[in-house]
Amino acid sequence: MRLTKNTLRFMAPIVAFISAGTATAQQALEIKGAPIDGKMGFQPPATDIAVATQGLDHLILYIITGICLFVFALIAYAIVRFNRRANPEPGKFTHHTPVEIAWTLIPVVILVFIGANSLPVLFMQQEIPEGDVVIKVTGNQWYWSYEYPEHEFGFDSFLIGDGKVMNDDVEQELIAAGYSKDEFLLATDTAVVIPTGKKVVMNLTGSDVIHSWTIPAFGVKQDAVPGRISQLWFEVAEGNEGIYFGQCSELCGKDHAYMPITVKAVSQADYEAWLDGAIEEYAGVPRSITVASAE
Repeated sequence: MRLTKNTLRFMAPIVAFISAGTATAQQALEIKGAPIDGKMGFQPPATDIAVATQGLDHLILYIITGICLFVFALIAYAIVRFNRRANPEPGKFTHHTPVEIAWTLIPVVILVFIGANSLPVLFMQQEIPEGDVVIKVTGNQWYWSYEYPEHEFGFDSFLIGDGKVMNDDVEQELIAAGYSKDEFLLATDTAVVIPTGKKVVMNLTGSDVIHSWTIPAFGVKQDAVPGRISQLWFEVAEGNEGIYFGQCSELCGKDHAYMPITVKAVSQADYEAWLDGAIEEYAGVPRSITVASAE
């Protein structure tokens, strides 16, 4: 069963108050995955996929920096050594076998090296394991819908505010949802909650146009295409509990810029507490509880 919150979009403070019991475990979470104004570089990685992806990016950056410096040095040498003043009588030849072999083999070796380091990262991203938690994600213009199929409940996730202006009402909505005005344009009225130390598999699709679900700190990005199911997975390491933000990363219409993603990574115990509250709130199917047998 899915319950839409479209009619409650402008009642976030009331909704937050009513659902405070299910959100208690999340309110004190540290914001870890958020952009910082004026900063460069990646967000701190929260998953092995992000660690591997950022490591590959750094490796390629070192390689291309070295290539650029080498090419600039060659250009500078050619300018100084072979200008008209230093070399009034230019040589006349059409081939230089050692140089031609070098400029063929060296790029091949570099590309093979890059490929050898890229493929393991690609396989890590695209080989989807069996998920401990499976979530269906649907991109809509311009909000996200999430379903937890095992427990048969779902909810919609909207940007807090209309995205146009930051005022006192929007700030109060943010505070009621457990954020501050610094999270304006990042925070949503309802967040995806996942446990740390567990494999989370997301099945993505779109209801209208192509969207793209991404969390930079997780190192994941996957298009949500209407009529198709695509997948991504991640596992937030234990100890990385916190709030992580992302954005729709596929141009999807006039409000594309106001389609954020909020994920709260919590401990297993807090996740189970949230799950029980969410099942009750959204009229889902209660989770099974294993009871030890008495002997």
